[in-house]
Amino acid sequence: MDYEPISVALKFGFLAVLYLFLLWIAASARKDLKRNRGGDFDSDATIGAVPAGSYDAWLVVVRGGGLEAGTRFDVFGGVTLGRSADADVSFTDRYASGLHARLYPRGDRYFLEDMNSTNGTLLDGGAVTSEAEVRDGSMIEIGDTAFRFELDRQ
Repeated sequence: MDYEPISVALKFGFLAVLYLFLLWIAASARKDLKRNRGGDFDSDATIGAVPAGSYDAWLVVVRGGGLEAGTRFDVFGGVTLGRSADADVSFTDRYASGLHARLYPRGDRYFLEDMNSTNGTLLDGGAVTSEAEVRDGSMIEIGDTAFRFELDRQ
């Protein structure tokens, strides 16, 4: 029996599956990058506005989460917050979800988004139901853990 045509077909089939897998990985990565980018630049921003990436922004621990008060986390490019080790700002709080919320820049502003957490996210005492703009000095609360958002415009 001549198995060469079957062998060639199996090799091409394997290569096709490999290429489809690589395309799926690239599409998934592109989707994640697009989602984490926080949207496009706000073309309606006022002239002379300071782009979010041109100054430092920080999350400062106020209390809880097994974190030391005063600890600062740089939020350049956006961060995720939650109990998971995969979160950029990981903390221990029984009321926090694995990936609880994210903070990201868009144009000259920063926004906070609850990521469908079980117990919700508070911004300056109000519940975050979709995305909410975060301002210098805003308080972000997740369960018993609180952060203060600070801008350093030098």
